Parts: sequence; C-alpha cells; structure tokens
Amino acid sequence: MAVRNTLQLGDPVLRTPCAEVGDPAAPEVAAVVADLRDTLADWVRRTTYGRGIAAPQIGVSRRLVYLDFDGPLPMVNPRIVGRSDTGWTPWDACLSFSVEIFCRVNRSVWVDVEYSGLDGRRRVMHAEGELGELLQHELDHLDGILAVDRMTDVSTLCMRGEFERRHRDESPYRR
Repeated sequence: MAVRNTLQLGDPVLRTPCAEVGDPAAPEVAAVVADLRDTLADWVRRTTYGRGIAAPQIGVSRRLVYLDFDGPLPMVNPRIVGRSDTGWTPWDACLSFSVEIFCRVNRSVWVDVEYSGLDGRRRVMHAEGELGELLQHELDHLDGILAVDRMTDVSTLCMRGEFERRHRDESPYRR
C-alpha cells in the first residue's frame, strides 16, 4: 500500500491508549496492516533496524501490530494474558526515536499474547527471549507506553553510533 510517516517521540498520539478494532477482517484493517508492513520494510531498507511496528506509530490509534520476525505476523487486538515473574534487561530502540536512541529496558522473560489474525480467528502465542521482548515493546505502544518508560537506568541511554560500536553484538539488532 504505502510507506507512512512515523510519529516521533513527543507526538501526543504515541502516549494515547488505542481503541479496539471492531472487525479484524474489515478492508480498512488490511489496508492499515499493509501500510505497517511497507513502512517497516522501508525502515529496514534504510537503517537495517526494525522488527515490528504498531499502528499508533503511523498515526492510527487502533490495536494493530505488524511483526516481521521469522516471517510476517499481523496482530489485531493483541493483549498480554500471561507473563513470567522473572525479568531481563535487553537493549531496546524504537522507530519513533528514529532508531537514534538506545537504552536497556526491563522486560519479562516470556509472555503469552492473545490476538486475532486478519481472518478474525483468536490465537494465543507463547513468546520468550527476543520475540517476547519485541511483543512487549509493540504492545506497550498500544497502551501509550514507550521504551524510555521501561528504561532500567538513564545511564544506559546511548546514541546509535555508540550502541553499534559497543553493544550491537549483544543485542537483538545483531543480525
């Protein structure tokens, strides 16, 4: 469909909780998902970063997420329905920070996510490690929460050049 502008840190839409999608199979839902796919692909092409994107990042306040992690995965009305008691502190960045700011964040080791596909069928996914971290990041967007809100400590903030020089090999972005 189209590459859309990505809202950046400071835009109030990124801090607004999203509304549920009524009909996952509606044509307008498929159109937003196609825009998410194209916008994410553009980020990857230009920056080599990007594994997922949420609808509010392109200015659509609906509970829609598109992942490209071992294949494409559109998710409608996703919610975390279970999580581990233990946590970890991976590196994180965001398309809404122009992939220029990185920091360590607090995340659960695993999550269970309930969502609908574009066909309307409900599914549950168990995800751990990097996929679990990615899901937590993208679903936070749907609730108006950004990676900097989950930062372990302000001392972990770093710019992309320093991150690539010092930490990329130990992060989900090493690929």
